[in-house]
Amino acid sequence: MRYAGSDTSLEVALAPAGAAAMRRAFERAHRARFGFVDRAKPLTIEAVAVEAIGGAARFAERAGAIDPEAPRPLAAAQTRFFSHGAWREAGVFQREALALGARIAGPALIIEPHQTIVVEHGWGAEITAKNHVVLRRLRPAARRAAIGANVDPVMLEIFNNLFMSIAEQMGVTLQNTAYSVNIKERLDFSCALFDAEGRLVANAPHMPVHLGSMDRSVETVIRLNAGKIRVGDVFALNAPYNGGTHLPDITVCTPVFDLSGKTILFWVASRGHHADIGGIAPGSMSPRATTIEEEGVYIDNFRLVERGKFRDKALADLLTSGAYPARNPVQNVNDLKAQIAANEKGARELRRMVEAFSLETVVAYMGHVQDNAAESVRRVIDRLKDSEFAVETDQGAVIKVKITVDRAAREATVDFTGTSPQQPNNFNAPEPVARAAALYVFRVMVDDEIPMNAGCLRPIRIVIPDGSMLSPRYPAAVVAGNVETSQAVVDCLFGALGALGSAQGTMNNLTFGDARYQYYETICSGAPAGPGFDGAAAVHTHMTNSRLTDPEVLESRFPVVLEDFHIRRGSGGKGRWSAGDGTLRRIRFREPMALALLSGRREVHSFGVEGGEPGSLGVNRVRRRDGRFETLHGCAQTALEAGEAIEIVTPTGGGWGKRE
Repeated sequence: MRYAGSDTSLEVALAPAGAAAMRRAFERAHRARFGFVDRAKPLTIEAVAVEAIGGAARFAERAGAIDPEAPRPLAAAQTRFFSHGAWREAGVFQREALALGARIAGPALIIEPHQTIVVEHGWGAEITAKNHVVLRRLRPAARRAAIGANVDPVMLEIFNNLFMSIAEQMGVTLQNTAYSVNIKERLDFSCALFDAEGRLVANAPHMPVHLGSMDRSVETVIRLNAGKIRVGDVFALNAPYNGGTHLPDITVCTPVFDLSGKTILFWVASRGHHADIGGIAPGSMSPRATTIEEEGVYIDNFRLVERGKFRDKALADLLTSGAYPARNPVQNVNDLKAQIAANEKGARELRRMVEAFSLETVVAYMGHVQDNAAESVRRVIDRLKDSEFAVETDQGAVIKVKITVDRAAREATVDFTGTSPQQPNNFNAPEPVARAAALYVFRVMVDDEIPMNAGCLRPIRIVIPDGSMLSPRYPAAVVAGNVETSQAVVDCLFGALGALGSAQGTMNNLTFGDARYQYYETICSGAPAGPGFDGAAAVHTHMTNSRLTDPEVLESRFPVVLEDFHIRRGSGGKGRWSAGDGTLRRIRFREPMALALLSGRREVHSFGVEGGEPGSLGVNRVRRRDGRFETLHGCAQTALEAGEAIEIVTPTGGGWGKRE
């Protein structure tokens, strides 16, 4: 069964009591997965399945006679094994030598032809009348002290992985329940856990540009709804000037309450890049947008679910509002429901963790993992020196950074003063984006396996001049800032730190669509080179960690043919260690489509390091119906007829060190 208009069906048992009972069962299942129900919507029976189970052959085990006078079994040999922190002397018994009724006290080993049964200390084994081996505890288990709130290195590692595991489970739920290709196939989403104040605790290894900026969205929801948040509420936000990044990225935030429903203990959030949120071009990534209004529907602190009721009418009104409404609200709604489901999964797992370890312990270790991350970054800062770097963009803007190290305080200042002012195009990046880039870079510099969290930025002071392209003022357009400028900021930071060569410096954003179809993808190139290693070929790097849609899915869901996608061998920037090779991707359209490109490094090469050669430039071309190729600018918008194709040649990073 499913709600009419929904893409997700749930399985319930056919109830003899009738439709009302089945609706109740469906609502229980829907609330468990998505966290809400919608009693106003009709239910659709999508499929009926009948399962028949045939009777197996009748079988009854016969019980044998147990001799109460039988002698106690003797061990065939003696050995020892390590158990519960100590070596245990143990008898070894052959299974075929044990008579019915035989009893063995552990520690012991029972050897069977196909397995070995370990009888632990404090346990016993008995051979039953039916010749089964039954293990029973003979001594009560020793009481273990509860895990305390004080940090323990072993428990710290366990909680690091537990927190990250919850975020990963959220991601699996989101992928499985999403509607759009962009989220379901390309995995353009992120999930994370936050403490009660909205500080990032842990994330899954999703999209760095999302993860380092999601806390600003959670903080906004907390601030604007103080005292008005109730159990069953869920919030949505994409406002770049109030905690978001760019309009296609919609963040869904869910509070996790205590059992009384009065106190918020944690927050869970998921951010998904929606294939279309309106704007002047399908896909909401138009290079011609110069104001935020032209980029789509602005969602600022919207209550998506109120006390467990999904606000479908209010959401539909919002998505179809403004000068440039969303083109496919059904897709938006279904993806938002998938994000709610992902959050509900995270909330359930956090509650289970509290049941297992106690609230005091979980809250304490949320602090400990952040403290550990802060100390890990301080150890990185101990190895740094003052440095600065600048990167030029194709649009003629410059991103500058100066890193100053305070060794006594074990802190660093990352100062972007000197960066170009706010741009008339849409390459402006809201402050959370530049902050996310800094968080990502310093997390990458840490060798330890720690979750990226708020603690990583505790020893770092970030200075971003207001009114610059890294902190623009409303209503500047920002859609390329999130995807393109963020890559340039990362290259600039690694250039200053001297830790890694340049990457391709772009995401090669390709969108196409019409009133019916909307599609978006980022196209991979090579990974950076570094001191002692070449870059990998054809992989998404840095602030994008998505993947490309499988050709079969792409061609079945959209009227296109993937004509060519291959690695351009030898295209990576040369040096003692060369950058990874780029790619060529050509897509032919079977129907007329509007197409938009946001890409960089078509004019300015990615830099080489220590004498390495610069990377190769990218090229965008359209193959027209007459066979001629038309070269497009890095940022372009055009229309393609049926039979025409877009070809993207990705740029590559620069080499590291002089070639020998």
